[in-house]
Amino acid sequence: MGTAPAARVASRPSRPSGGDAGGYGLMGPLTPRTCICTTRDGFFTAGFPLFSCLTRLTLQACIHSRRCVFAVGGILEVMKLFSLALEPISGALAAGNVVVVKPSELAPSTAAFLAANIPRYLDPKAVKVILGGPEVGEQLMEHRWDKVLFTGSANVGRLILTKAAKHLTPVALELGSKCPCIVDQLDSKRDRQIAVNRIAGAKWSVCAGQACVAIDYILVEEKFAPILIELLKSTVKRFTTTPECMARILNARHFRRLSNFLDDDRVACSVVHGGSVNEKTLTIEPTILLNPPLDSDIMTEEIFGPLLPIITVCRMDKYYVTDYNTPSVHFCLTKVNEGNTKLMVYVHVGFQYAVEGLPFGGVGQSGFGQYHGKYSFELFSNKKAVFKRSFLIEFMFRYPPWDDSKIRMLRHVFNTNYILLLLGLLGLRR
Repeated sequence: MGTAPAARVASRPSRPSGGDAGGYGLMGPLTPRTCICTTRDGFFTAGFPLFSCLTRLTLQACIHSRRCVFAVGGILEVMKLFSLALEPISGALAAGNVVVVKPSELAPSTAAFLAANIPRYLDPKAVKVILGGPEVGEQLMEHRWDKVLFTGSANVGRLILTKAAKHLTPVALELGSKCPCIVDQLDSKRDRQIAVNRIAGAKWSVCAGQACVAIDYILVEEKFAPILIELLKSTVKRFTTTPECMARILNARHFRRLSNFLDDDRVACSVVHGGSVNEKTLTIEPTILLNPPLDSDIMTEEIFGPLLPIITVCRMDKYYVTDYNTPSVHFCLTKVNEGNTKLMVYVHVGFQYAVEGLPFGGVGQSGFGQYHGKYSFELFSNKKAVFKRSFLIEFMFRYPPWDDSKIRMLRHVFNTNYILLLLGLLGLRR
């Protein structure tokens, strides 16, 4: 599949920005997929864990190998980027599985493209694309699979787990989450502008915040908030000089959901920039909000759109990000050295998804299971333990009848006192 036709399909109907359709949306599947195909044999190579002294002494070998899990089902509730489908497929195929993929009905152009092109380039007996709505997904989950990967909302993820429990099917979930961006006070003007560029790029420049790794809200100290807001305003104007610079909302359903966030009077009064919506074109202006109520829908649900709340705190070291469950990504823009207790957060690289050597996946409310590059292969294969022993050496103290001498030798083994064990075997110590 060439990138040109894929980019054209990626532009319908949500019209991502040029970076999304031509780069970000395709970079994910192409690079890790190439990595998986070229290093597949290395992934299958048996590994050797650390040997104990006793294992070496008795000429035993402990290795672990991998085997396929065979039948893999993939269900994607919301899918705009091809990588959400192609990358797990590449890992599952590299591990020797057959795969069934059900793309999201909410992105019909992408689903139709995958259904038309995957059979052209991959063996239809190994990969099957099934189109349809939620009822099709429910029918698929009535069957027994060896592994299921679901990408979508937490509510549907719970239904998938419930269905999978019937057959004890292992499930990997990649769910949405409220990914925070922690902005520390930056003294240098250059550092401030770079930080704001990265915030605007992660939130608005690619697909209008419609990604599970997009910034959901910002945490900043009160005294630095005015500076940050003014820089965000100027940067947004520079980044979105024409309406074509912003991606459309995926569909009318998601547009209404985002519009309803702003219809709340308590939220509307917190808007400090933007806020205009156009239902005809399914576009929403990049919107900045300052301290919307924490119990409002915009702060309790994943936004998945171009709305960016800013929450101020008196002191950053008094705030724990874990108050908002367990997001899949933390953005941290700070010059505080790692390990400094001033900023008590777990830090992950925002664009980790672009690095094929890093695993991608959530924990808790943001899902579980990891894939990406080598980790896609590991997700869809099963590590098996293999234990080999030689007939050359045999310790008879392992067998009854028991006496004090044998028990003493066993105690040396359990206490890992191999020197006394060796002396006892040589008859130098009783």
